Amino acid sequence: MSSATPAPTTPRVRRLQLVGVLRLGRPSDIWFKPALSVVASVAPPNLTLLALGRLDLAMYTMAGSLCALYAHNKPYAARARALFGVVLGMIAGLAVALVTASLATNAIVLVTVGAALAAVQKGLCDATRIGPPGNVVLTFISSASLFAPQTLGQVPAHLALAAVAGSWAWLVGMAPALVRPHGPERRAVAQALNATATYAATHGTGDGHARARATAAAAVHAAWQTLLATGVRTESRRALERLVVRAEVALAAPADADPERLRAWARELRGRGPVPQTDNPAGAVAELLGVDAELAAPASPLWTRIGPLTPLVLRTALGCALAGYASLALGVGRPYWALVTAASLYQANITLTWGRGVQRVVGNLAGVLVFAALVPLAHAHPAALVLCCLALNFGAEALIGRNYWLGSVCVTPMALLITEFARAQQPGELITERVVDTLVGASVGLLAAAVVTNRRATDRIEEALTAVERARARAARLLAEPTPARGTLESAHRALAAALVELRGTVDAASGEWWQRALPQERVVLAEQSGHRTLAATVRRRESHSWPTEDRRTGRKTEGVRG
Repeated sequence: MSSATPAPTTPRVRRLQLVGVLRLGRPSDIWFKPALSVVASVAPPNLTLLALGRLDLAMYTMAGSLCALYAHNKPYAARARALFGVVLGMIAGLAVALVTASLATNAIVLVTVGAALAAVQKGLCDATRIGPPGNVVLTFISSASLFAPQTLGQVPAHLALAAVAGSWAWLVGMAPALVRPHGPERRAVAQALNATATYAATHGTGDGHARARATAAAAVHAAWQTLLATGVRTESRRALERLVVRAEVALAAPADADPERLRAWARELRGRGPVPQTDNPAGAVAELLGVDAELAAPASPLWTRIGPLTPLVLRTALGCALAGYASLALGVGRPYWALVTAASLYQANITLTWGRGVQRVVGNLAGVLVFAALVPLAHAHPAALVLCCLALNFGAEALIGRNYWLGSVCVTPMALLITEFARAQQPGELITERVVDTLVGASVGLLAAAVVTNRRATDRIEEALTAVERARARAARLLAEPTPARGTLESAHRALAAALVELRGTVDAASGEWWQRALPQERVVLAEQSGHRTLAATVRRRESHSWPTEDRRTGRKTEGVRG
């Protein structure tokens, strides 16, 4: 069938998995970093409040402390900005919640404000691509604060506690830079090398080569994005850039690449030694000129990334509001638990949202059993309560990378124990309300996801295809020139790579949506094939042409790579 053939308009409903979404994966390479960071961030404020006999204020310090969970994959220059933004966002959401709690007593008003905050937090976190844990922690803090007894006079002091704890969390998040200043960049490049080695092992034709190629292209693109987010370009940074260039060469010619060599470089990057030097550093000169050009280009405005997220934001607002109202109708005393459950579900499409709902329910139900086992110990002494929360914080971050439900087994009892900071609660009542709110939040949240359709998912594939075709045409035009301007071909190469990664992500997201036109699969396949062929051509052109360049240290002319 030709790509020009009109797509059928029959709605599509994908099969939803039940058991597969609970399968455990491999832990993250850096699972211990957020786990240790959150303990180091939460422990000092909570232990200080314990010594002062004011654990009732722990919820406000926790708001700032939990910011240490964010931005662990970002280079430290970018991490500093990201953590600062997270702390500001946390305090802003907390401020709105506390002021609302001090002025309003109607539970419907509180739920409505909580749902609006959850939608804003979802949109901003996804648009800025802040990464795990996304909007869920922000929504948990703001929603819980809406139902905390509050007066206007108390708000400034409570916000000050959150700000102090948030400042400490910022320091905790930045502390590893003193020991391993290029750690995030090294990990990103190592992942790109490993992914490219996996693709090279297929020789570009073996089983699963298409998916391996897409994964490798995404990893290489992510490595460039990580390097471009770094501030000063040191010699170590430039050596990392040259390694990414070698990954691009392997991606362009997998049959000629040595997977073991790529993996060896990745292993060296995981260690603490110097960045390995490639055997062809001159081959990276033109690519690095393209890096200079990209660093000088302005970033795309935030509003352009929020538009495509409108269906997710609407799902979050509607689902959270309806979940909270349903919880109130059932007479549950803490409707914010249902609201947070709904907020935690929404992923890129309805299929992933269903999977997250199953994981959330299973994890929460197992978590209340853990709470029932821990509560006698936590009630023994306030110090035991603080230590239990610290252990659960660590466990949640250590396990959640393997599967969301496994992390929820620790998150649920931790959230229940946090309610004990102000005063002791009846365990049976807490367990019952948490189970009810979990089931209500998940059910209503999934219903909202089905009601708020994302009919533009297929349209966005068309837009992504147009972007790929435009980027490929630009690269092809530069390839046809005898001597393109320095750096332009490399910049075009990376623009095409980014467009292909965006296309694959858009297709994957649209594939999990319901009630939409059939996807233009043939056009997607052709665009990806022609795009990767053009990428390979730009790499071959870069490797086969050289020009004299000047060594910055000696001033001598050396042979580099011609555009």
